[in-house]
Amino acid sequence: MRRHTMCCGALSLAAALLLPACGSMPNTPTPAMAVPSAWQATPTVAPGAVLQTGWWRAFGDPVLDALVDQALAHNSDLRAAAARVAEARALGDAQQAASGPSLDFGAGVQRSRSISAATGKPYDASVVQPQFQASYEVDLWGKLGELNRAAYAQLQASKAAQDSAALSVAAGTASGYINLRALDARLEVAHETLASRASAQQLARSRQQRGYTSALETQQSEAEYRATAQAIPQLELAIRRQEHGLSVLTGAAPGPIPRGLTLEALQLPALPGTGLPSELLRRRPDLAGAEAQLAASDAQLAAARAQLLPSLRLSASLGSISSSALTGNPFTLWSLGGSVLAPLFDGGRLRAQVRASDARRDQALAGYEKAVLTAFAEVEDQLAAVQELARQGIEVSAQRQALQEAVRVASNRYREGYASYLDELDAQRNLFSAEQSALQLRADQLTAHIGLYRALGGGWQPESLTETAPSPH
Repeated sequence: MRRHTMCCGALSLAAALLLPACGSMPNTPTPAMAVPSAWQATPTVAPGAVLQTGWWRAFGDPVLDALVDQALAHNSDLRAAAARVAEARALGDAQQAASGPSLDFGAGVQRSRSISAATGKPYDASVVQPQFQASYEVDLWGKLGELNRAAYAQLQASKAAQDSAALSVAAGTASGYINLRALDARLEVAHETLASRASAQQLARSRQQRGYTSALETQQSEAEYRATAQAIPQLELAIRRQEHGLSVLTGAAPGPIPRGLTLEALQLPALPGTGLPSELLRRRPDLAGAEAQLAASDAQLAAARAQLLPSLRLSASLGSISSSALTGNPFTLWSLGGSVLAPLFDGGRLRAQVRASDARRDQALAGYEKAVLTAFAEVEDQLAAVQELARQGIEVSAQRQALQEAVRVASNRYREGYASYLDELDAQRNLFSAEQSALQLRADQLTAHIGLYRALGGGWQPESLTETAPSPH
């Protein structure tokens, strides 16, 4: 009775010291984020256009579809992300198991020799002691439940990171393929221009031989031919590097990449509906992951605060002892008990852990806010790019048509002797530059659509997170 009174007094003293301190630590409030009411750029959206998960198929190129499928199946970053999801799931299972009872079995065998006090003769004895031990921590303050909730949130964050990585790989593969087809088109234009420069060079030499022009025009045509020729190896090098980058994305050794439609034949997809800016918070996997990280830090903070409170652990054991030196049958041992552990003094270690958890929670909150603001900016950038590149495309197309006519007129005037070679040379230079710019602009327009699909979440479905959330208590 005296011992029971002393234990109850110690527990009451610990509770009196700890509970006021814990109650004085308020939860960190989550500030409301300022979400824009509408997007600044509002491009024309096709009726019924919805962003689908397989958005890259809208370009109409089966080779592109196969490359993206191969990248999603074999990319090394995605395999690493899948391994991180498996790790998070295993850690969650381990944490869930830690909140339940544990049962252990042990057995001891001892062989000894002693001298009998009665007879003075030595004798041998064997002792066998099997035993079962069970223990269980009662979750009085919800610490174990909060740790389970934190593990589940970490699993959600890992799965969202895997989906975000898959979206990045798909977008990177599609963009790389379009850049590759743009380089192919630019190389084809360079070869055609080089053939035109060769014809102009032959004409200049012929006119010089007949005495119609000086050697200056011949040397100018030769220089222009060499200038065009040196652009071809540069483009071929860029093509090989682009192929190697695509090979890495698709999980293959560097090598040639198959081609499908030409750059001009690739379809410009219809713009999907963007919805309201507030809807973006549920459409992007990276934002879902940042939110899950914030939930995990909240749960870890609650668990760290619960560490300041007393813990209750129940234990039980059952065993038996059998000995060759004892008479009669083996006898059974059992015990039941409970223990209360209340931290009284630890040099401020537990409170420092609470402050560290609070700081990590603030970091997660700042990271979530930054991810949201970055997402808004990315959508605005891509919407503006789609609009402005479309306007620029109209002007570049008109410029190219005008320069084509200028080259035709300048060539005719030069052949008839009404204009110098410099007039034709300037027209050809301007046309070559305009054609290269037009091809790059076409690639930029297609890439802008890819960037918009990625910024809007790529048709990500949050239902992919099918794990059941544990109760925090």
